[in-house]
Amino acid sequence: MEQSPVMRICISCKKTYDRKYLLKITKDHKQGIMLHKGMGRSAYICKSKKCYSDSKIKKKLQKALKTFLESEFIEIFEKEISSYNYYPNKGI
Repeated sequence: MEQSPVMRICISCKKTYDRKYLLKITKDHKQGIMLHKGMGRSAYICKSKKCYSDSKIKKKLQKALKTFLESEFIEIFEKEISSYNYYPNKGI
């Protein structure tokens, strides 16, 4: 039996995508802020240049995760997104 894809909303463009096309940022109550893994409050960003280069993305992440983001995490996040090529939106 085939399972339907797990859909999530990008916090920047507010479009719905299959979860495997999104970058997951999670606030784990024990391990802190993590990329791609973890359990807890999560936010998703699509891999389009428009969304991850949004000037207000830090504020949107802080609001979605309900926490303050340290500058160390922002540096890691920026390194992660710089490895992405432009991804055409693969939304539904």
